[in-house]
Amino acid sequence: MPESSAAIIVAAGRGRRSGDGIPKQYRPLAGQSALRRSVALLSASGIPILQVVIHPDDRELYDEATQGFDRLLPPVAGGETRQTSVLAGLKALEPHGPQVVLVHDAARPFASPALIARAQQAAKSAGAAIPALRVIDTVKTVDATGRIVGTADRDRLRTVQTPQAFAFALLLDAHRRAEAVGQTDFTDDAALLEWAGLPVSTFEGEAGNIKLTTPEDFMRAEAMLREQLSDIRTGMGFDVHAFGPGDHVTLGGVRIPHDKGLSGHSDADVVLHAAVDAILGALADGDIGAHFPPSDPQWKGATSDRFLKFAVDRLAKRGGVLAHLDVTVVSEAPKIGPHRDAMRARIAEIAGITPDRVGVKATTNEAMGFIGRREGMVAYVTATIRLPAS
Repeated sequence: MPESSAAIIVAAGRGRRSGDGIPKQYRPLAGQSALRRSVALLSASGIPILQVVIHPDDRELYDEATQGFDRLLPPVAGGETRQTSVLAGLKALEPHGPQVVLVHDAARPFASPALIARAQQAAKSAGAAIPALRVIDTVKTVDATGRIVGTADRDRLRTVQTPQAFAFALLLDAHRRAEAVGQTDFTDDAALLEWAGLPVSTFEGEAGNIKLTTPEDFMRAEAMLREQLSDIRTGMGFDVHAFGPGDHVTLGGVRIPHDKGLSGHSDADVVLHAAVDAILGALADGDIGAHFPPSDPQWKGATSDRFLKFAVDRLAKRGGVLAHLDVTVVSEAPKIGPHRDAMRARIAEIAGITPDRVGVKATTNEAMGFIGRREGMVAYVTATIRLPAS
């Protein structure tokens, strides 16, 4: 994707029609929030600049939902309406000079990479374009009493979606013109351009690109995910490191005091190394050594969260999700029990899943072998992933 492309993800709404609880864009769907799925989609599509617009009260939820994504600009606060939120995103992007911008609702997490590609192409060719679907049902107009007064020509009707795609300068100018005269309640950017007297084209949308609005939408979304991610795979990872000088070990991204350290080219985190191999194994995508060879000096002393984020990103680019990680640590010392919950939380944070999808167990080797002699430690990890059916 050229550097002149950018995307705004609108995530500042309250989603009151979706029921009680946290805002809808942060509610989990098969372990990942709608916002995280939308960010993953646009990131995997190669768009280099991503700007999320959030409600000021949601920073903690945002940080949790977007953990591990490096392309994101710092979030900006939205306004009272969707239109003012988009304008906030446009102003934040202006210093980066994009030529094309996509505006996408966080609550539409099921758009496909093909739709993103069509949006990019449509913006470049038309300057302003939105995804649209033909209306299948007959549409009636009614009066205040509910009596039918007419039948609309459905051949001329379309329902519209996001991402909507525009030449950046064109959209920003239209937003500023509307702001200057107090017009701040357009429900989408195409309507704003229509008000400004600018032409807007359409391109083919997707029936599966639903917007999460009501509790029924979330039920439908869960059913869609179960159907789409029906290729369930399991991978096993193993890692071993010897003890050496030091005053702590790093396990699952958590620093644990100990009278020895673990020797290795990176931070020697046997748990995260094994988790990386488990995910890559489930993907049939090589192993950690193939992607991060010890002979490469750039990985010397590197923290292993980078490796796990890489594996999870490889999974996301295949359209998959991480369903569960099961960790077993084998060592005489240090004791893992006091650090179990911290490890689960940190692994979940790095992997972008909830802690209830991470199991951590520990056992000794009954004083046998190199583990029993306290010469090193071992970790086994099993990863369960879900991929789209091929």
